[in-house]
Amino acid sequence: MASVQSNEGTIQVHGQQLFYREAQPASGQTPRPSVLLLHGIRFSSETWLKLGTLDKLAQAGYRAVGIDLPGLGHSKEAVAPTPIGELAPSSFLQAVLEALQLGPTVLVSPSLSGMYALPFLISPSSQLCGYVPVAPICTDKVSPADYGRVKTPTLIVYGDQDPMGESSLKHLQQLPNHQVMVMTGAGHPCYLDRPDEWHSGLLDFLNGLS
Repeated sequence: MASVQSNEGTIQVHGQQLFYREAQPASGQTPRPSVLLLHGIRFSSETWLKLGTLDKLAQAGYRAVGIDLPGLGHSKEAVAPTPIGELAPSSFLQAVLEALQLGPTVLVSPSLSGMYALPFLISPSSQLCGYVPVAPICTDKVSPADYGRVKTPTLIVYGDQDPMGESSLKHLQQLPNHQVMVMTGAGHPCYLDRPDEWHSGLLDFLNGLS
């Protein structure tokens, strides 16, 4: 099993201090995209640490970073720049990527984090090389035309016991370059219900991008 280097720290984004955790391969490997993991309202980057997602991605050769969104986790001192349920400025995630020096990035966006991910996804300046929405909110706030212009390869993930998953799928399937992974018997945080299936599907998608 490949050794992993783990780290944590803070970055300054839009005048706020945000906490992050990261894991990356300890030895030099062929460069792969970074993976930025966001989270839902009841979660934080600690979710990806405890679930093992950060380490599994690093063992597979990816630099994996989980941030705590404004007002949540260890970023509680931060003031949420946008009311929950409204679309945040696309410049927020752009600033996160720049502060972390992530380079080409795949964005993982569950639930609440859709309000941050979707504006960045549809931004003309976005250079995401992959997008993994997990029943994100705010999918109804993006126009069909904006979805239709996105060329980013997308893996839409949701649990079949999650009504929000079906609802978000109706909008996300307007993305031209998408595939769908449905987890049988899983609820809203489907990655917690079926972690092995989550990690397998995520790595298959990532490996397919190269």
